[in-house]
Amino acid sequence: MQSLSVTAADRDGKTIEKADCVMDNDKGHWAASTPSFVMVHRSAEDLTVVCKKEGFTDGVLKAVSRASGSMFGNIIFGGGVGALIDHNSGNGYNYPDQLPVKMGGSVLVDRKDQGSAQHVAQGDTNK
Repeated sequence: MQSLSVTAADRDGKTIEKADCVMDNDKGHWAASTPSFVMVHRSAEDLTVVCKKEGFTDGVLKAVSRASGSMFGNIIFGGGVGALIDHNSGNGYNYPDQLPVKMGGSVLVDRKDQGSAQHVAQGDTNK
């Protein structure tokens, strides 16, 4: 499991409280209300986050799953068996610690760019 911070903001960067968010990957589904921390099951698959709040266009975020350092150690020292186990369980992967959802837009966050978000597409923030 990994603890992630989920927040939502409008196009001007103003924090939006109590947006209802759903997070999904191949290991499960989780719900949270912004801002909050949520525990998700790590996976080799990316994590999709969709947040909704009345008066705002939905915000979508994709968190890229990256192999952790332990995964590479398992490959080098464990002959691949440990890496295979970590891959199947999801333990060998991590998501970015912060999931900053932009209402009315689509954001891609990657652990290698920890702390910065790349805006993939943006639409109207307020209806």
